[in-house]
Amino acid sequence: MSDLLVAAESATRITAFLLVLIVMAIWEVAAPRRRVEIPRLIRWSNNLALVIIDAVLVRIAFPVLAVGLALIASERGWGLLNVWATPDWLALLVGLLVLDLAVYLQHVIFHAVPVLWRLHRVHHADLEFDVTTGLRFHPVEILLSMALKLAVVAALGPPAIAVLIFEVLLNASSMFNHSNIRLPDRVDAVLRLFIVTPDMHRVHHSVHPSETNSNFGFNIPWWDRLLGTYLAQPKDGHQAMTIGINRFRTLRDLRIDQLLIQPLKGAAHGYSINRARNSPDKEDQSGP
Repeated sequence: MSDLLVAAESATRITAFLLVLIVMAIWEVAAPRRRVEIPRLIRWSNNLALVIIDAVLVRIAFPVLAVGLALIASERGWGLLNVWATPDWLALLVGLLVLDLAVYLQHVIFHAVPVLWRLHRVHHADLEFDVTTGLRFHPVEILLSMALKLAVVAALGPPAIAVLIFEVLLNASSMFNHSNIRLPDRVDAVLRLFIVTPDMHRVHHSVHPSETNSNFGFNIPWWDRLLGTYLAQPKDGHQAMTIGINRFRTLRDLRIDQLLIQPLKGAAHGYSINRARNSPDKEDQSGP
């Protein structure tokens, strides 16, 4: 069973990734929420190039990934859920919830710590908001995220199937909630009680730092509501709001070489979580 799960992991993740990417891309063309100002070829080619670099570096850096570590933890009795006699259904549920909470907290930390914000702002500096934005992360952030995820898996000991389900859902939900798709207001209002919708997460990509530091959830919307980071709508409206941050707003900044070196450029303070030096709605704009 373990060997079968490991063998199926890559195929399952790649199949789900391609299926969701294609579906959301078609949906964006058929029913866009916002007008597209920048040709997709320019952004998509560079954003997807970053995805490939991320995937290669993760495989090189980590001899075992989250699902494999969960199997090892189960065999060796590592983690709380393996120490305590936990029913399978409860271990599955707890594993999914704790992993999702860990991603939420990690997201908050990457906004709060300046050196981590340097990495994460590569994601926020995209000038449009669409399915590929949900895949655009600096390689160092991806490596740190994987390391943190492995630490949570080792400490918690969730079932390997829970980790696989979480990995697939996290990737799929990131593409879904970053998509430039139009949902009826009533549908969005119901859906955001259970999952993070594009309109909910788009607020997080507003140029206004007070909005950027809200709606941190990827899968489950409840953490934002429970922990006080939920914001229903952007103050400028979804059509008029400016996506991105105040810096890195040229077409040149969208190139893969610029994305890779962006963390080394300029200052990293000014957002509302870490706003000692700036007002909450003014990100630092000093220096290239």
